[in-house]
Amino acid sequence: MRLTLYHCADARSFRALWALEELGVPYELKLLPFPPRVLAPDYLAENPLGTIPLLVDGATRMTESAAIVQYLATRDGPSILSVEPGDPAYGDWLNGLHFGEATLTFPQTLVLRYTRLEPQDRRNPQVADDYGRWFTARLKGLEPRLAANGGWYCAGRFTGADISVGYALLLAETLGLDARFSPAVADYWARLQTRDGFVRAKAAQASDAMPSWQA
Repeated sequence: MRLTLYHCADARSFRALWALEELGVPYELKLLPFPPRVLAPDYLAENPLGTIPLLVDGATRMTESAAIVQYLATRDGPSILSVEPGDPAYGDWLNGLHFGEATLTFPQTLVLRYTRLEPQDRRNPQVADDYGRWFTARLKGLEPRLAANGGWYCAGRFTGADISVGYALLLAETLGLDARFSPAVADYWARLQTRDGFVRAKAAQASDAMPSWQA
């Protein structure tokens, strides 16, 4: 059965799209404007929260981007994106999946909100700067991982954890926070962008419709 991914360009759903491309899993992509709950109200029939992503796999419906990466990585058994229970790096892998979202992406959502999404009179540069600094401080936790794992988050190789963390770096670039990357993080981000799966995911989402928060 073909999977269906509801996606907005360069939104959190990019994690799922990137994972699908890395794995070579057939899928149908439904590209929506951002935010879909406002600009594509029919989407609420599929996901009443109106959030992105939504992955549909038969009766399975998932809306959390890091969980979707884990699901895809393990859905058909061990894969190039998974680290299996019993592997010494298993805990690090799980941690990386959530570090990318809960620790790195969360503070950036406040930067996004108070610099681009709120009406002009409600934007708040002080809040955005505070959370940008929070993101930068949390990013320091990535460098020891890269140094200990041959330039990857865990297991000495590219895994789904790198997809989760890599999306946070993509969002940072979009928000202009990438100037704060250390040389090690900047090198890591540059290498992630050269992966065939990343390049294919970018091509798959290509559209004339610019997400409203990037306009």
